[in-house]
Amino acid sequence: MNTQHLFAHNSLDIEQAKQILADGELVAIPTETVYGLAADASNPEAVKKIFAAKGRPANHPLIVHIGDVAQLSDWAIDIPAEAYTIAEAYWPGPVTLLLNKAPQATSVVTGGLDTIGIRMPAHAVFSQLLSSGMAVAAPSANPYKKLSPTSAKHVLKSLGGKIAAVLDGGDCAHGLESTIIDLTQRPFRILRSGPVSAAELSQTLGMPVEAPQAHSVAVPGNVTSHYQPNTRVRLVTLEQIETAQPGNIACVHISPLSSDFGFKTKAMPNEVSQYSHDLYRALDEVDQWGCDEIWVERPPVSDEWLAVHDRLNRAQSKL
Repeated sequence: MNTQHLFAHNSLDIEQAKQILADGELVAIPTETVYGLAADASNPEAVKKIFAAKGRPANHPLIVHIGDVAQLSDWAIDIPAEAYTIAEAYWPGPVTLLLNKAPQATSVVTGGLDTIGIRMPAHAVFSQLLSSGMAVAAPSANPYKKLSPTSAKHVLKSLGGKIAAVLDGGDCAHGLESTIIDLTQRPFRILRSGPVSAAELSQTLGMPVEAPQAHSVAVPGNVTSHYQPNTRVRLVTLEQIETAQPGNIACVHISPLSSDFGFKTKAMPNEVSQYSHDLYRALDEVDQWGCDEIWVERPPVSDEWLAVHDRLNRAQSKL
């Protein structure tokens, strides 16, 4: 398959992307989090192509992206009032609501589950694609368990030849996937950490929102090994870095290092939003250096860094 490289600044390219989706094919499109691999969510045969292109297990659910809050009831039932409170506060934006699925929501999208993840993306290009009322299923536009792409170039490198088109809208603003909050039972809980924290959601709702460190609910991103470059990742302390012998290691660090350091190095921002924005891009860059391992200095430990720690812990796991 010849993957077309379309550009979001060209209105004709956006219309072409809409037509490709309407024809039942896949388009990688930018969101404010990462690039998503989109298919018409109402077309089961089109959605199946997502799993084939990514090598993703069919029982791993997808997120449905909508362009208007009114579409929630097209895809979910038993919607609590708090869903609309969250939508008013954070949509369009990087929060996914886990709800009970509507009967018409195809099981291909939900991985056979009775729940469905729904969000309204904030990216202007994505909004244009959804303006006709279409809803799209769109996981990250990467091979299963590999690094999520934050640029069209990364998508083309990993999925070129497997999908119909990439709509290039530049770099993604956040760089990490959306927060997933489970609204199907109380107390509500975070099932995937992301740009919006449990503390923020608790304040918005006026009630506690739990944030378990681990759970067994089948939602996007909840597998032990995920977000991985091809080179093995190891999380280390600054002391381990400073006392290590020189070697063929790529070191991704926050703390200053001496100029004669014995590893190839990649400095990272010490502010969480910028670090999140740069993380996947940095790991993709150093993955191409041909090193034996990638050592990542553990970031600060605090609630605002939870999403970063979640991604890095899964990136280093080889189970």
